[in-house]
Amino acid sequence: MIDLYYWTTPNGHKISIFLEEAGLPYRVHPINISKDEQFAPDYLKISPNNKIPAIVDNAPADGGEPLALFESGAILLYLAEKTGRFIAQDLRGREETLQWLFWQMGGLGPMAGQNHHFNRFAPEKIPYAIDRYVKETARLYGVLDKRLADRAFVAGDDYGIADMAIYPWIVPFEWQSQDLSDFPSVKRWFEAIKTRPATVRAYELAARINPPKP
Repeated sequence: MIDLYYWTTPNGHKISIFLEEAGLPYRVHPINISKDEQFAPDYLKISPNNKIPAIVDNAPADGGEPLALFESGAILLYLAEKTGRFIAQDLRGREETLQWLFWQMGGLGPMAGQNHHFNRFAPEKIPYAIDRYVKETARLYGVLDKRLADRAFVAGDDYGIADMAIYPWIVPFEWQSQDLSDFPSVKRWFEAIKTRPATVRAYELAARINPPKP
């Protein structure tokens, strides 16, 4: 059993998508970041960086004590290795996946996150910051569009953890002042993942935990 410590953010969605795809049994522990629940002492023992998501695997492969992990990219890699799914087993395919997983972790996620902040949440609208992060998000969408021009998924023909990492950061494309029509390969890929049953279930979970405001 996996304990998932979760809130309804792009990084949180990555892990619920994987768990739904893999059919792993899991329990959800909502961590409402709008109420600062990520700073609770018990949670900090699991996720010392006071971020979501985190997991505790109560049945790790080494047969030892429950294993806690934080950082969404590390969790995805751990779950892929635990199940032997959603990451290529050959050297070159594995490295393709890891490159694009780290591209999301180091590029798309932080830049889109700053885009969200300055576009929607900053108390002061700073045109320079908004313009900077909208343009950098568009550049990254362009990189992804070029990558997807000749393949079904980011690492090739098979859906994997790199796709699961990237997709939730594309979902709020309108917040990021992006138009998917400008990135036709991304749009095709996005629509294919959006309709996967596991993706649908993951976002239904999010709606139950944190219902959209009317």
